[in-house]
Amino acid sequence: MFGILFWMSVVILLYVYLGYPLLIAVLAQGRKKQVFRSDFQPFVTLLFAAHNEEKVIVKKLANTLALKYPRERLQVIVADDGSTDGTAEIVRSYRDQGIDLVSFDERRGKLAALKDTVKDVHGEIILFSDADNLYSPDAVAETVKYFSDPTIGAVSGGRNVIGETSLGKAEGFYWRYEEFIKRQESRLDSCVGVAGDLFAIRKKLYVPPPEGTINDDFYMALCILKQGYRVVYAPEARSYHPVAGSEQGEAERRTRMTAGRFQSIFSAGTVLPFQRPIVLWQIISHKYMRLLLPFAMISALLANILAIFSHGGVNGPAWLILADPYNWIFLVLQGLFYMVAAMGMKFKLSGLLGKVLYIPTFLLNSNMAALRGFYRYLTSRQSVIWKKATR
Repeated sequence: MFGILFWMSVVILLYVYLGYPLLIAVLAQGRKKQVFRSDFQPFVTLLFAAHNEEKVIVKKLANTLALKYPRERLQVIVADDGSTDGTAEIVRSYRDQGIDLVSFDERRGKLAALKDTVKDVHGEIILFSDADNLYSPDAVAETVKYFSDPTIGAVSGGRNVIGETSLGKAEGFYWRYEEFIKRQESRLDSCVGVAGDLFAIRKKLYVPPPEGTINDDFYMALCILKQGYRVVYAPEARSYHPVAGSEQGEAERRTRMTAGRFQSIFSAGTVLPFQRPIVLWQIISHKYMRLLLPFAMISALLANILAIFSHGGVNGPAWLILADPYNWIFLVLQGLFYMVAAMGMKFKLSGLLGKVLYIPTFLLNSNMAALRGFYRYLTSRQSVIWKKATR
């Protein structure tokens, strides 16, 4: 019994972290879907919500005005979500430069602010952004090229993490790993992981997320896939995002994201694309099975310890049980992983050693955040209104 539990846990961990990325890469080589791109220049609305962003809003607006896209083809709307600082006044000062402000007196969260602002959108493409991220100069132009293909309903751009800290380097490594997966998914059919700070959709396909939705960008992507369109990854379109100012801030972001993913599982019946089996497999493997990782880590450790205490008293085929000395080897390996993760938390080292130490720390913190997200989902403690991590 303990051996079966251990190996099931190991298989889940290996499949999610290594098996699925490798499998999707192999399949993508054998069945590449073409994407037709041209110098397409539709009318685009760049839309983002802001709440008390006076420290970053000027840089964001300056970056937006510097985008290399025909100004007459670009509408910019800032949805002020009940800011109590100078955010709204700063945005109003850019009115003469073509920046529109939709202001709400009460803070209700990003989702509500964006939903109520979509009625003011004139573009055939809506580009959702964040108040604290910056775009490469050609980000909009590179994004909309993909919409010259009528089969594409949404495009998600790439992300560069700004920050030389151990957390920043680890998060940057994670996003490079994610980008590899997204490239292969797009080649096979559709990218199922999207980044809300550079996410463009056809306005005609926009489905307002239900009230209380936590991961609204993922919900919109599922709706587009459900309608039969593709969602693709645009690596040429780059968003630059500052790293969280602390591990606690990054953990909070991941906790919220995971709570939203659990929410999407239990409300997915109406939006999952059951008519597209390949895409459905991608969603389950890339997004939903990751929620099993913290439980797999716990069960692998417990099964390993219990196998040692049972001292070979488990009945079953030899390959299913952890027999001496292998149970001790596996336990030592797991112990080393957690020891290195603990060292990464305590010691902030630079150079190659610091990177090596921090990767287990990042993985452990991410899975601990997943457990907290699961708890918040079960207890309905994750609000759609949340405090951004200090960056």
